[in-house]
Amino acid sequence: MFADKRSKKVVFVAHCVLNQNAKVNQCAHYPGVMRELAEYLVESGLGIVQMPCPELTYLGLDRQMDTRMVGTVESEDTRIAVRMRESAARSACSRLVEDIAYQMGEYRKNGFEVVGILGINGSPTCGVETNWSEDKEAPGAGVFLQALGERLENNGMVVPIRGVKAANPSEAVFTAKQLTLSRPLPPEATRTTPIPDLKR
Repeated sequence: MFADKRSKKVVFVAHCVLNQNAKVNQCAHYPGVMRELAEYLVESGLGIVQMPCPELTYLGLDRQMDTRMVGTVESEDTRIAVRMRESAARSACSRLVEDIAYQMGEYRKNGFEVVGILGINGSPTCGVETNWSEDKEAPGAGVFLQALGERLENNGMVVPIRGVKAANPSEAVFTAKQLTLSRPLPPEATRTTPIPDLKR
């Protein structure tokens, strides 16, 4: 089945990897896609599955920001982090997770390889190694990818999950290469800069 030109390999990516227009105000680093990362994924021959943005789904594009309030990017991210931990937000994330887990299961069932998931470090929802809490980047996954990881584990699916940052394209491409190549690259292979402590 599926005897055509498809690679039968897919990678799932956070929504804003392919659409920076969905980002929180003042957090977009590109006009559209994360160009260097997207170019690498396209050239690798992978199918790219864009996951929904849970913040946009639950809070809307403006994240229900009160325009009368003057705040920093950090304080706005903290406000969003608090909102996305609400029970209704977690329920919304769970519904998205169910759909993604179903898609991954369908790919696996039909002999495709789900090579991994790319999240956005520093995000309160899509962070992998780091999330956002109390006006700063904090260790641990965001609420959405934490729920997705737990769901996949419960389903007995082992899918590598890694985080990237739009602010550091070379590091993002390096992470994607580690995730998508059959043999992980040594750290000195393509990394040109250390991992920064930057906003998402």
